[in-house]
Amino acid sequence: MHSNPLPPRPTPAPLPFTAPWEYELAIPRDPRGPGIARATLRAVLGAHELHELMDRAEVLTSELATNSVRYADGPATVRLCWTHPVLRISVADTGPDFAVPSAPPHAEAGQGRGLLILGLIAHRWGRFPLGPPGPFGAAGKVTWFELVLDPGPPPGCVPALAA
Repeated sequence: MHSNPLPPRPTPAPLPFTAPWEYELAIPRDPRGPGIARATLRAVLGAHELHELMDRAEVLTSELATNSVRYADGPATVRLCWTHPVLRISVADTGPDFAVPSAPPHAEAGQGRGLLILGLIAHRWGRFPLGPPGPFGAAGKVTWFELVLDPGPPPGCVPALAA
């Protein structure tokens, strides 16, 4: 006797452009992690037609994910949250220390520009500790930034005066 197979479940309709969504990616402490985070970010933003934010989001996510792999002693989590018109990306890691803003590095320096880049490209950014170390290890920290879809001139820009 053959049983009747279950009917196929209907595929849900794509979310409307303005509907909120969230994606999360766990990356190990591995030098390939930031590249995987960049590729995932591009796939998600492309699927949601947020091409206008892609390059800036990729630069900033790469910076934060690279810092996590380089300086934390465990895995990191990259989270993308869309609440129209704001894209918030956060990177949580097990590192207890925050990067300290410093004077701009020499032109030949290979590192030290992360917070400068974050301040120049993001519309808003911040960071916060995840609490003290607990019984399961270091709690870590979260660094986040926001990009706004078509917000007009970036913060700090003086618009050109009409002639």
